Amino acid sequence: METSGNTILTARVAPHHGRSWIHGESTGLARSVGPGDWTKRGDPHPSGAHRVPCPARARPVASPLPMGTPMDYKNTLNLPQTQFPMQANLVQREPQRLAKWEEGRLYERIQNARADAPVFVLHDGPPFANGDVHIGTALNKILKDIVVKSRSLRGFRAPYVPGWDCHGLPIESKVTQELRAAGRGDADAATIRTACDAYARKYIDLQRGQFKRLGVLGDWAHPYLTLEPQYEADELRLFADMVARGFVYRGKKPVYWSVPFRTALAEAEVEYHDHVSQSVYVKFRVSGEPNTFVLIWTTTPWTLPANLGVAFNPELHYSYVHANGDTYLVANLLLSAVAQKCGWENYQIIRTAQAEELASLSYEHPFCERVGRLHPADFVESSTGTGFVHIAPGHGLEDYHLGLKVGLAVYCPVDDAGLLALTADLPREQQMPDSLLGKSVLSKNGRSDANDAVLAVLSEKGALAAREDYTHSYPHCWRSKTPIVFRAVDQWFIRIDHAAQGEGKPTFRQEALAAIDGVKWVPDWGANRIRGAVSTRPDWCISRQRTWGVPIPAFYDAAGNALLDAEIVRRAADLVESRGSNAWFALSVPELWAACRPKDWKGPEAATRGQDTLDVWIDSGSSSRAVLMRREDLRHRAEGAADWQADVYLEGSDQHRGWFQSSLLLSLAGNGVAPYKTVLTHGFMVDEDREKISKSKQGQGGYTKPQTAERYVNDHGADVVRLWVASQDYRSDIEVSEERLKKVGETYRLLRNTIRYQLSNLFDFDPSRDAVPESAWTPLDRWILGEFARLEREVAAAYEAFEFHLVYQKLAQFAAVELSATYHDVAKDRLYTDAAASPRRRSTQTALHRMATGLCQMLAPMLAFTSDEAWEYLPGMAAESVHLSTWIPSAYESTETERAAWKTMFAIRERVLPELEKARQAKAIGKSLEAGVELVLEPAEGDVVSSRAAELREILNVSQLAIRSGAVASVRVSPANGAKCDRCWHRETDVGSHAQHPALCGRCVDAVSARIMVV
Repeated sequence: METSGNTILTARVAPHHGRSWIHGESTGLARSVGPGDWTKRGDPHPSGAHRVPCPARARPVASPLPMGTPMDYKNTLNLPQTQFPMQANLVQREPQRLAKWEEGRLYERIQNARADAPVFVLHDGPPFANGDVHIGTALNKILKDIVVKSRSLRGFRAPYVPGWDCHGLPIESKVTQELRAAGRGDADAATIRTACDAYARKYIDLQRGQFKRLGVLGDWAHPYLTLEPQYEADELRLFADMVARGFVYRGKKPVYWSVPFRTALAEAEVEYHDHVSQSVYVKFRVSGEPNTFVLIWTTTPWTLPANLGVAFNPELHYSYVHANGDTYLVANLLLSAVAQKCGWENYQIIRTAQAEELASLSYEHPFCERVGRLHPADFVESSTGTGFVHIAPGHGLEDYHLGLKVGLAVYCPVDDAGLLALTADLPREQQMPDSLLGKSVLSKNGRSDANDAVLAVLSEKGALAAREDYTHSYPHCWRSKTPIVFRAVDQWFIRIDHAAQGEGKPTFRQEALAAIDGVKWVPDWGANRIRGAVSTRPDWCISRQRTWGVPIPAFYDAAGNALLDAEIVRRAADLVESRGSNAWFALSVPELWAACRPKDWKGPEAATRGQDTLDVWIDSGSSSRAVLMRREDLRHRAEGAADWQADVYLEGSDQHRGWFQSSLLLSLAGNGVAPYKTVLTHGFMVDEDREKISKSKQGQGGYTKPQTAERYVNDHGADVVRLWVASQDYRSDIEVSEERLKKVGETYRLLRNTIRYQLSNLFDFDPSRDAVPESAWTPLDRWILGEFARLEREVAAAYEAFEFHLVYQKLAQFAAVELSATYHDVAKDRLYTDAAASPRRRSTQTALHRMATGLCQMLAPMLAFTSDEAWEYLPGMAAESVHLSTWIPSAYESTETERAAWKTMFAIRERVLPELEKARQAKAIGKSLEAGVELVLEPAEGDVVSSRAAELREILNVSQLAIRSGAVASVRVSPANGAKCDRCWHRETDVGSHAQHPALCGRCVDAVSARIMVV
């Protein structure tokens, strides 16, 4: 061939070169099916091939034939064979593989195999030990498993210690219901706690099995449980360190209160829903000014009995307004709206009121015999209301802080049951009238008994200027779904603005904000979310009025003063570690005090014990001390004092207010550093209507089908569920639907059949004997292995960046385009029709083996079961399981010249394929192998392909190719010269020239002869 001028470039492919089948073309041979054969040859996609049982990796042989003996050439083809099933049958097969993993102690073997490797720790945020595993929880666990498996495959020792959050309100509520139903409503604390323990352990066992069924590998035999004495003791020791550093105090201040459960709630246990409130405009008579009133607006009339002051904003402008025979003080910006609400048709502004004047005023409570004053406050807004806010220090944090500033009592006339009640804070004559006592503040359908009773008193006193229903976002108890109340009670708190290192040093809040900046947040908006939560949070109320939890080891002297000392807490921790936390409730006070009293104690003696338990966010948030610092298998090596820090925490986006935050605050206060280096956040699980799927909604019958992990696994198999999780960009909310799962199921079948195709063509390949060195690879194999190496590098980077949806996309696209539609289709001819041990076929098998190995490893974090199943059919694997292997992405890289050449050849291919189809439609040819193609190429393209004509003919799948140079590129398709070879179906001019095999081309004669020589 010549390449200069207009010389015709011909590429008459020698008989020993191969051919392939065009994607989508049926090329089945008319032949009988023998054992081990596939019914179709040249099937365009592996899913179309049917397997009958055959020995794995059997080497086909044929007996020598005498000269001239007729031969059935179908038996001389290297037809694919594998026992790797086309049908996945995941629901049946996965449990069998899981049993094999457990019997072989796969997790332990992985850890032992990497005993000396660098450590990577993902710390498990504990799910709650009740109910079946929800599909949202399954999403979380699968994401964690993908992280762990991907790091393990890259050579890290990546231990995974699962955990469960075992204490708290949901379990105690369920257990007490069951006890009441059994006629044991008077059960004592020890009985309730024992029943709660059994309840939690039952669901731990249930969920453990469901998590394992998802393919999650971990130390399931040794999880961490927040109910275990060791854990509880470490939690108390962390708490003792905080007590010693001055973080903990007892005070009376407003907290979120759940009326149905009669307990304080943490901020993370509150959720916001739309709520209808009975809002009112109330007249507070100005002392010494006849018919003159300060007009206030409130959405909680039941808090009016607790009113001790009125706030105004000194930056706003106020006026005296005459309306309906009375005079009112109102903010100017709100006057028109107030007039409309109160029905003032003809009102008149009398004069303005300066801030100094307002601060000098006092007022008379509308129905209680007491007087209050007006106080300046910058939290009063001009967007709603009247510009005046009634102040009840016992029912709101802003009110509380203002009350502290000006000396108001922390007055909260609401008891634990949410009923209006008398207190000892004020003289009886200054408290509410008897008609209000015992009325419930709990709102139901926008109304409450207490609100109705207050409205009746206001109307009776002529103090009600107007009322209306007002819809707004309002905090609700996460468990009971009822509106919470802000209620001041004596509780234990952690100071958020505490300067633990002394005056002039950063406060605890400032330290936490600085620590946030030292953590990698994925996605990066997570930093802003937790920063906002920490910046605005009040002091942390850590005490709960519950039975099922870790007790706060506080005592009280005879005068009722709290005795909480770091050494008392540490001794209580020792008691809990040896006897369990039930000892706090089971022992008498003298016995407890004897066990917990410090040896050098000089304070008052204990008279009673505290009954409060710690907030469950203290439980789970203490895992840095109780798990990461406790377990040697989770320690890094030679990383200094913080060698216990986890590499990754991974939870839902609600945990910026929950576990992420509690873990950060507790670790900073007790351990001095953040517990994590990187925090990953995933969105919520939503249904097809984009509504959040929640476990609590599930329990209330919110779904026609249970949204449990078990349901989806039983319908689709765990690997399809895992692949669906990987396919989602978890940084946003994730939609679960049958349509989405079915679509992912199609991708699963593509990936499975891609690997199956490769395995089926390795049945006679032994990599230790047959592998071809890089220097001997054919150009086609060099191209695909260069593309595959690029894929491996990109997938490794995506796993490293926790971008699993990119892993899914890249692998699926590569399987569909580069492999199924191109390389697999092109390589069939050489694989099936070349001599079994020919260098070209062995080169392609070498490529297939490399890719099948890499695909199994890249897919293993997502398709935990399927990749391991396929791995067993790969010849020459040293590791028994793919999960025991180490994935090292290929360093191979084709040259820039090669990449450019293949880009040009595939561009030419895209021009030729439509012309072949036109010739087929015109009946000029049948299959593409009946065609000869003449290409006129511009000089630039001609120079590229002049030495690659054989490769170009192969990817075009035609029998002959002629190339010449010209100013205008063109394609001409015509019937190929020569006769059809009965074995490979190429049209070759040498068919008939071989006496022993007159129906074969020279290449097939060589292949058949080589086969006959194999005995």
